[in-house]
Order: sequence, then C-alpha cells, then structure tokens
Amino acid sequence: MNFSSNIYGHADLSGLERHLCRHISCIRSYPEPSAHSLEGVIAREYGVEPGNVMATSGAVDAIWLVAQALRRCGSFKVMGPSFSEYEDACLAFGYQYAADAAVCWICNPNNPTGHVYDEDCVVELAKKHQWLVADMSYEDYTLWPMMTAREALQYGNMVQIRSMTKRYAVPGLRLGFIIAHEDVVAKLRKAYRPWAVNSMAIEAGKWLIGHGGMAVDNLKQYLQEAQRLRRNLMEIPGIAVMETQTNFMLCTVEKRTAAMLKDYLARSHGMLIRDASNIKGLTQHHFRVAAQKPEENNALVEAIKIFMEDNRHGG
Repeated sequence: MNFSSNIYGHADLSGLERHLCRHISCIRSYPEPSAHSLEGVIAREYGVEPGNVMATSGAVDAIWLVAQALRRCGSFKVMGPSFSEYEDACLAFGYQYAADAAVCWICNPNNPTGHVYDEDCVVELAKKHQWLVADMSYEDYTLWPMMTAREALQYGNMVQIRSMTKRYAVPGLRLGFIIAHEDVVAKLRKAYRPWAVNSMAIEAGKWLIGHGGMAVDNLKQYLQEAQRLRRNLMEIPGIAVMETQTNFMLCTVEKRTAAMLKDYLARSHGMLIRDASNIKGLTQHHFRVAAQKPEENNALVEAIKIFMEDNRHGG
C-alpha cells in the first residue's frame, strides 16, 4: 500500500492503455521537436494562446528549465518548507538565497504541507518579486479556489508550472507544461533541448485532455476521506498532523524517527510512507502520507497504532 506518493493510486487508466496500444507505432518515429500539437490542445483547454504554453517532460523538468532560463536574476527564495527541487535547481545554476530575492518559488497547493495560498497572497508575492514561479502540480487535489492560467497571464512576471502526471495519475509518462507570457515562453524554448517530450507522452497527453477525466472520480468524497484519515491519525498518542486542504498531510512522530516508522511499516505491513526529514525546515520526526482507499487508510492507522504502542512499552 503506497501512501508515500501524493498521487491517488487507484485511477482507472484502462482507456488510456487501450488508446496507447492502438498507437504504439508512434515509437517508430522521432517526436515533434517542441510538442506543438500537444501545446495547442493544452492552450485550448486552459483558454490561452499556444504561445503561452510549453510542454515539458514532467513538472521537475519544467522546474529546472525555468531555473536555467532565469539564472541571470541571481537570487532566489522558496516559500517553505516545500519541494526540494526548487532550491536544488537554483543552486545548481548559481543562484544565491535572499529574503528579497528576484525569483520567488511557491508550490500551490504546497508539498508537503497541503497548504493552499489564496489568490491575494499569490498576487502580493508577484508584486514583491521580479519573478514568481508557481508550481501548480497539485491543483486538482483541492477544492480551494486556485488562480487560473488566464488570470496569471495578467501578471507578466508570473510563471505557472502544471503537471499532467498528477492531474491524470500517470507518473510514468513524465508530462508537464509551463504557462507564461509569450516572451517568457520564447526565452524558455531557447534553453530547452529538442525532442524532450517523447511520442507516447504527446499522444497520451492529447488523449487525456479530450477523454481522460481526473484521476479521482469524486474529489469531494476523496478529500472527506483524507480528513477522516487525518482525524484518525491525530487520535494516536504521539502522532501530530498539520491541517491540510489536499489529499496529503504532513505528520510528526514523537520519541522515534520518521525513518524508524517508515522502516517498520514497510517491513511489517507492506506500507510505504514518505520520510520528510530531508526537506529543508523539517526534522527527523516529520513524515507525509497521502490518503488512499478507506480500507487502506484504516490499515495504516492500525499499523501506526501498533508501532506507537510498542514504542511506549519499549518495544
């Protein structure tokens, strides 16, 4: 049982699988150098112009591309604790951290906390910094209002990163895209390698937008289940859970470490959780879980109860 990934693990992908089987011959040819056909479909879906869209090989690919393209800005900050790739990419391209940085990165909803920045906060950050890069990978896992692509384009200094990997639960395809002012997209293209998005991913992306639907059939019900999981975890002595507006949640374990809990759950119960101790600003006691099916969530709660009970008795 996989609680370590924020992606819902039970999406019905049978339609996509049949479609890709029918179009398997596309692997015989090179893909489009810049995935323009997919970008056109994305542009129509989000109500923007094709020149505002750039397809990438996943959201992480987009993160590193944006960091590379804006590297002359020189300074960065991350609204954390958050996904470590923003800092890793910036440091790799020679940025320096600064409180009044030129480039500000946010993850919205934020990974690993599940917090959502409201539109007023996003706009304020855009006004304070030369560039605001907003990773929107988990926008389809919350019911809170999110800034749309068209709204973001009103601010010429805002770059949005989106993830079809998360939206449709297809992590193996590596498919994401950037929405930004056309001048920014043109600059990004100059820094990007050709044939970055493979033919199967392009074919899958076009089909998913037209036919795929979301990874979760009933998001409201799923998020209610996530809140039930949070309440049940909070009832376990020694476990604390932050508030969340998404399907995943950041937790802490007392006395023992997240690594110890992770190892116990994997070895004794066949369960995976995310040890979050390597995220800047967090500790060895932090871990993250994402809600799955009710019966799986119940099993996780019972397994952690056993771990904590053994802990209290010195086991």
